[in-house]
Amino acid sequence: MQYTWILDVLTDLRTFAMANGLPALAEQLDDTSLVAATEIAQTIAEAPGGAGLNANEAAWLHFGATAGDNA
Repeated sequence: MQYTWILDVLTDLRTFAMANGLPALAEQLDDTSLVAATEIAQTIAEAPGGAGLNANEAAWLHFGATAGDNA
């Protein structure tokens, strides 16, 4: 998917923030990742011929794994 790289960048930034004593920034980046994953899922679903995402695919966008892997 062409948009998922941004989630990798946000994850890297969050990891850096946590490792360097910036917990408020890390929390904000978590929120930002959720917003990004939601918008990416909507964009994909609205694309011509887009079938949309199921719950596991949406979870992968946000968490980098299927929902079952996070349980």
